[in-house]
Formats: sequence, C-alpha cells, structure tokens
Amino acid sequence: MLVYRIIPTIYSKSLHAPGLAGRWNGAGRKVIYTAESIPVAFMENMVRRKGLGFNDLFAIMVIDIPDTLAVSEIAPSSLAKGWRDYKDYSICQAAGNNWYDQGSSLVLKVPSAIIPTNYNYVLNATHPDFRLIKLLGSSPLIPDERIEEILKMYTPK
Repeated sequence: MLVYRIIPTIYSKSLHAPGLAGRWNGAGRKVIYTAESIPVAFMENMVRRKGLGFNDLFAIMVIDIPDTLAVSEIAPSSLAKGWRDYKDYSICQAAGNNWYDQGSSLVLKVPSAIIPTNYNYVLNATHPDFRLIKLLGSSPLIPDERIEEILKMYTPK
C-alpha cells in the first residue's frame, strides 16, 4: 500500500518520528502520520498550518507499506461525538494511545477529521515491523498559489 506525507523538504529524505503529540497520539509516542492520497495529505497539512508557510519548502513523501502487514482500524462510527474537534484531541488520543501501547500492529487506519470519508494511516515508529516500511522517494510540493490565498482569508489575525 502506498501512503503519502507532506513535510518540510529538509525532513523529506528519511522516516522520522519526533514523538510530538497529535490528533491520534499523546506526547512521547513516536508515530508518523500519512494519508491515503496526496490530496488528503495536502488538506491535512494545509489546515494544520492554516495556510502559513505555503511554498516550495515542502515535499511529498511516497511511502510503501507491505500489504502483508496487519492494519488496525478505528471506524468513525466507533468514536464519540466531538472526535473531529480541532481544539480537543482527547477522544482521538485515547483511541490512538491505546493502539500504540498495545503494539499489536504497525499501522492504524483512522478517519480524516477534515474529510471523514477518507483515511489517514498512523505508523508506529517503535513497532518491530517499522523496518519493513520503505520511503520510495520525495518530490517538491508546488500547488496552485490560489489555495494559499483562500486559506489565509480564514486564518485569524
């Protein structure tokens, strides 16, 4: 399975998990967020950055996950109301932390909070199977400049 990640170009040559807290993990849990497609990865990245820093300093990483690996999944219907709240990650973090701490799979398939009919894939960088993940390459991210202008209109000053 191919998954995609948008990241600053300086970090696009290797798979690195700094352990920062995110929607699906608490601080200290080393995960890498990826998406099922470049457009989903792009939207996740742009919404998180609120349009700031939108330029050619970002790259698209293409990552291969062997199809033989087990994938755990969190269905949107299993999550409590409010899971998409961008100001409170507690519902998602509890579910993701549980998956991470159990260590039963390398990959967690989760709904995108931005487009819930699409999916992100969270990779546990401390799982023994992480060594099977391959970074196939990266390329510059240079989208249409109008997208940046639209996002900046909705960014609080």
